[in-house]
Amino acid sequence: MCVAALVVTALTVGPDPAVAAPVPAVDPMFRVSGGGRLAVDGGLLLGLPAALGTGLSTGVGAGISSGDRFAWGARVSWSTATESSLLWTVTQADLRLRATAAIQQRAGRGQFALRLGLGPTIVHESRLRNQGQRAGLTGSDLETSAWVPLPAADLEGVVALHVAGPWLLLLSGGPALAIVDGGARWGWTAQLGAGWQP
Repeated sequence: MCVAALVVTALTVGPDPAVAAPVPAVDPMFRVSGGGRLAVDGGLLLGLPAALGTGLSTGVGAGISSGDRFAWGARVSWSTATESSLLWTVTQADLRLRATAAIQQRAGRGQFALRLGLGPTIVHESRLRNQGQRAGLTGSDLETSAWVPLPAADLEGVVALHVAGPWLLLLSGGPALAIVDGGARWGWTAQLGAGWQP
C-alpha cells in the first residue's frame, strides 16, 4: 500500500522543475565575440553645416580606430544641406576629415568613449540664382561654386553596444567647432550606425 501511494504521488506531482529543465543555451548568434583593439564603423550623420547659417546637414560617416583604453584613429564624413531665399538656392557639402584620439571604457556588452577629432572640413558651396535662366542670366551671374578648407574640431561622446558576435550598434554626438572667416562657428554632429570589432 505504501509503495502504491508513492507511485501515485510521483506520477501526479512529477519531477522537480528545477532539476528537470535544462539550462537554456546562449544562442551562438548573440554570443559576444571580438572585443579586440581594431574597430571599424559607419552610419548616418546629422549636424549643423560648417559654414551655412541655417539648415541641417545630413549624410554618412565612417571611421577606424585601434587601441584599448586609449585609441587612435581616423574618420571621414560627407553631408549636404540646401537652403533657399528669394534670390538664391544654396547647397553646401561638408567633407570632414579627422584624426582622432579617444579614451574608452568597457562595461559588459557596452563601451563608452570620449573622442576628440581634429582636421579640416572641406566645404563646397554652390549658389544658383532663382529664376535666373528665365531672366537670361548665364555664367557667374546665374551660378557660382567654390571650395573652402576650414580648420575644425569635434568632441563626441560615444556609446557602443555589442549585439551579435563582433557586431556593434553605435551612437555618437557632441559639439563641433569650425573657424570661418577668422571667427569660431559652433555646431554639433551626431551619428547612428553599426560597427565591427573582431
